[in-house]
Amino acid sequence: MIHSVKKTSIAAISIIAAILIIFFISLYTGTIPIGPADVIKTLLGTGDGSYDVILFDFRLPRMVIALLIGIGMGIAGAILQGVSQNGLADPGILGINAGAGFAVVLYIFFLQDQLAGSGSLQVFIMPIFAFAGAFLAAGLVYTLAWKKGITPVRLILVGIGINAAFGGLIIVFQLMMEPKDFTQATVWLNGSIWQTSWNYVLALLPWIVLLVPFAIYKAKALNVLTLGDQLATGVGAPVQKERTLLLLTAVGLAGACVSVGGAITFLGLVAPHLARRIVGPNHKHQLPICALIGALIMLAADTLSRTLLAPSEIPIGLVVSAIGAPYFIYLLIKD
Repeated sequence: MIHSVKKTSIAAISIIAAILIIFFISLYTGTIPIGPADVIKTLLGTGDGSYDVILFDFRLPRMVIALLIGIGMGIAGAILQGVSQNGLADPGILGINAGAGFAVVLYIFFLQDQLAGSGSLQVFIMPIFAFAGAFLAAGLVYTLAWKKGITPVRLILVGIGINAAFGGLIIVFQLMMEPKDFTQATVWLNGSIWQTSWNYVLALLPWIVLLVPFAIYKAKALNVLTLGDQLATGVGAPVQKERTLLLLTAVGLAGACVSVGGAITFLGLVAPHLARRIVGPNHKHQLPICALIGALIMLAADTLSRTLLAPSEIPIGLVVSAIGAPYFIYLLIKD
């Protein structure tokens, strides 16, 4: 036990140090490079003000959003893998991303032009639609998978079906869109945080602050569920109640993250696997490390998306997929 705590602490300190290094690198890289000294002066309020807008209105909000999304998606993926007892599960495989994407496509297709004059409310409307779509998909999966309770295999199979159904509907509506709207929908579906602001941070932060500690608090229940339903029931655990609470937690985190950052795939798959390799299967140690790994991957992906083809920008979801897809293939080959 002491060894595990020490190992987790060392891992956490190392990952936090890496996050801080990439954070400062990200602050002074981009289309308009800023020297490290100017970055520090601007952050301390002793600069001449020439970089205030770039740092405080553009780079810092999206970097904070990247960190929050990484934390949320990493925890959501770990919960889904534990509850489903499937190491290949992530928010995408259960249709959560596709449900959110479908809702956003509907918004762009039917309502965006009509609501264009709604001012600052426009910032929150699309995330609200995405969040509703994520919960709709999760509700359908849960309802269709229920048969005298929910089994992990049924949950995964229904999730794959819902994901495919929403994916088909997205393509149908995209084909009917105007070119401008089609491009916007495509960028969002590939994952993008380039338009984020402090309003998005404020919208996402409460979900992370409330649900991440709750997930870590439920680590013991998640450990029990990974034993299988029969053993979990045998030790007196309320299996269906705990599974429902944990699924709602994962959907809440994934839905909130997808509503702000778009359909970012593979992050919820890769982060839990790397965390297990570092600190083992105990979710009490795994979940905090998983959150930190998710934050590190997202921040690094955001930095690369802004700098690789500057002044053009690669959707962050594509960068994360480029990192996660090879690992996904490795897992399939390994199993």
